[in-house]
Amino acid sequence: MEVLLFCILLISTLHYWPFQHWVFRTLAFAKIQLSFIQTIVIAILLTQFSSLSDLSIILSAIILLLWLHNLFILLPYTSIYHRESQRLETSKEAVSFLSVNVYQYNQQYHLLIELIKRIQPDILLTMESDKNWEKALEEVEDLFQYSKKVPQDNTYGIHFYTKLKANKIQVNYFVAEDIPSIEADLETKDGDEFTFFGIHPPPPSPTEEETSKERDADILALGQKIKTLKKPCLVVGDFNNVAWSKSSKLFKKTTQLLDPRIGRGFISTFHAKYLFFRFPIDLIFHSKSVYIQNLKTEKHINSDHFPLYGEFVVQHKAQKQDTNTDRPSEDEKETIKEMIKEGKAVESDNRKML
Repeated sequence: MEVLLFCILLISTLHYWPFQHWVFRTLAFAKIQLSFIQTIVIAILLTQFSSLSDLSIILSAIILLLWLHNLFILLPYTSIYHRESQRLETSKEAVSFLSVNVYQYNQQYHLLIELIKRIQPDILLTMESDKNWEKALEEVEDLFQYSKKVPQDNTYGIHFYTKLKANKIQVNYFVAEDIPSIEADLETKDGDEFTFFGIHPPPPSPTEEETSKERDADILALGQKIKTLKKPCLVVGDFNNVAWSKSSKLFKKTTQLLDPRIGRGFISTFHAKYLFFRFPIDLIFHSKSVYIQNLKTEKHINSDHFPLYGEFVVQHKAQKQDTNTDRPSEDEKETIKEMIKEGKAVESDNRKML
């Protein structure tokens, strides 16, 4: 029993250790799953409490505290919590977006094409899209007025399409020359201007990047850019990260953006084929002048991610949304600079091999 409890304790605490290797960082994704496992373990321990050794009781008490801590962290991402991002009653026409990691090796192009034709989004962002996906998307390209295409065969290609008026669309490379992201200055049909960011940093994993350094640096470098903006903005993409991780929290503090998942639910997007191993890693953040009207996953397109669909309006003078007043401390600002520096210094052999 002690060995089992120690193992549960170990996997429940590894992601708190100050290391960026994927072994430590990927376990932060699994707080939902860890809480489920901890719940079962605690229920079993309660039925056997009288026969537990002193060591087992101590380990059980620590697991119980970790379980409560996890519930405290996850509670905001449930529907019983107060929404940070509000829906706005307005006569304005909502802008819709579809963000989807297509999975580069997925050849079921027609599934995404059918989804696009059915939804008719105002903004389309695809990630892991290569030349083959670009050619397939030509079938729906006439639905959009503007586009920016960055096909790559290293699983970090990115394509952006929009029906909205685009005053500028550019590609940013915050950390590495083979990790592009999208920045677009757009204007709604009602004349409201905002900036859209599409991002897809590399994940820490045994098959991709050894550490989270590049991912964290890419996210935090984008945050440094956003904090200088005067326009409202919307950030969408496959962050390969969860909202409760250290880098996500630092990003949110830096940008003062809102998280529409708070009070709405986890809206988990990956892995689309394995229910128990499903995490909310396709994230969205927005300015307080942006109001999320709808946010949900869409039908499976044979990718390892579910598409993420949303609708929003931009309104500068409207009901007050919660303001993110938690700002980075001076120590955290130095941490952010160091994390960006470390991420830029990484040289990936994995992506060069593709």
